[in-house]
Amino acid sequence: MAKKDKAKNLLQILKGKFKVQTGRAVGNNKLKAEGKEDQMLGNLSQAGEKIKDAFKE
Repeated sequence: MAKKDKAKNLLQILKGKFKVQTGRAVGNNKLKAEGKEDQMLGNLSQAGEKIKDAFKE
């Protein structure tokens, strides 16, 4: 299950990066902000997964 969660988090980070780049290209600040939020949430989730892994070992 952890690998599935990590992949989901990575996908969210990549989706956020795509939104930021697209927002910059078209000049849409709202899209850029959504992308940064997606990246932040993905990174927080990744950190949570790393903490879970540390306690499993």
